[in-house]
Amino acid sequence: MNTISNTFSLKTVFTDFKEITKAGLAISVLFSSIAGYFLGIDDKHPFQWSVLIMLAIGGYCMVGASNAFNQVIEKDLDALMDRTKNRPVASGRMSPIGALVLASTLTIIGISLLYAINPKTAMFGAISIFLYTSVYTPLKTMTSLSVFVGAFPGAIPFMLGWVAATGEFGIEAGTLFLIQFFWQFPHFWAIGWFLYEDYEKAGFFMLPTGKKDKGTALQVILYSVWLLIASLLPALGFTGQLFITPISAVIVFLLGLWMLFYAVRLYKVRSAKAARTLMLVSVSYITLLQLVYIFDKFLR
Repeated sequence: MNTISNTFSLKTVFTDFKEITKAGLAISVLFSSIAGYFLGIDDKHPFQWSVLIMLAIGGYCMVGASNAFNQVIEKDLDALMDRTKNRPVASGRMSPIGALVLASTLTIIGISLLYAINPKTAMFGAISIFLYTSVYTPLKTMTSLSVFVGAFPGAIPFMLGWVAATGEFGIEAGTLFLIQFFWQFPHFWAIGWFLYEDYEKAGFFMLPTGKKDKGTALQVILYSVWLLIASLLPALGFTGQLFITPISAVIVFLLGLWMLFYAVRLYKVRSAKAARTLMLVSVSYITLLQLVYIFDKFLR
């Protein structure tokens, strides 16, 4: 009986840890950082397993800490939404104090590991967690500009990998940041659209016009266009050591048209189903884009 109880407890702790750190989201963010790392390595900055491991663990800790702090701050609001009411803190399975201790521990471990890579990586990691928890989170109940603010910490992971590899922030890292920055808008507005009623229960303002209307859908299209343009910048020869060949540029362009198609479809249909589809396409877009960049670098 004790063995069964202990197994259940360990399973519960592990499940709650995954939920409070949002493991799925953290891993996808981590993928962006690792992609940026592989884009940054070269003869001057060779691949190092130690750096990659510290980036992976430190990056997960930072994302996990941000999510844990967020769930402590929003515990009462999370309890109002169907999507979040069963989260560890909102449901009462984990105390706010316990969650804060976990979040603080993850922050310390994360910053320490990123600092061991280089100070700039740690600095950007710290900026990310500060903006997410101290600026973006409280703004969600005040203004739709919260998505704009949240796009800054959300755009850091891709370029963080480059900074981890090179120790430098220049045009290359800036371009990676710009790509993921513009990607945030159609992605999160799509989520805000199909979860509009749930967000409304907590008083979150996630859509630019505050409504599921043509104005919001038009902005989704415009930012999808900006994303496409930013994604093609490495093909123009103005982004230093970060560049892609014409063949990869064509693939990136087609990926952009694919995403733009579903953005236009949302404008025409304006349904939750169309928004959900766009969200899924946006996740596929950023993942495939990063893979194209990596394959282009190592196969050319």
